[in-house]
Amino acid sequence: MKNRSFLAGILLGALLLAIVSQVNIFRSAAAVDEKAAAAEEPLLYELRTYTAHDGKLDALHARFRDHTMKLFEKHGMKNIMYWTPVDRENTLIYVIAHKNKAAAEASWKGFVSDPEWKKVAEESQRDGKLVAKVESVYMKATDYSPMK
Repeated sequence: MKNRSFLAGILLGALLLAIVSQVNIFRSAAAVDEKAAAAEEPLLYELRTYTAHDGKLDALHARFRDHTMKLFEKHGMKNIMYWTPVDRENTLIYVIAHKNKAAAEASWKGFVSDPEWKKVAEESQRDGKLVAKVESVYMKATDYSPMK
């Protein structure tokens, strides 16, 4: 009986040691991930404002919803947020993120030359152009911004 208690104690101790070791491994991995994330270059954000032709905003939304967002991701652009202003009709505002300016330029070059995009653009504009004006601004987060 003493041997069983002794053996059970050893097994329990080994189990606790294994659990503690695993927790420490996870903590170490999390610390490495946090350090890697901190060492990464901050993202470059692009704020884009599209002014749609009268009566074309719904078609523009459909094109983004059904095609454009997926194609952005395909070409390395990260979709962040999309808005429609409450006080500006026919306007779509969105933010996408890039690794840096060179990546942004390469992504846009790939996007506009993508045969799938060309087909989508042509089909969505059968009844006339959707967009009257495009404005684009590249931005970097400030050091005090909650979102980097």
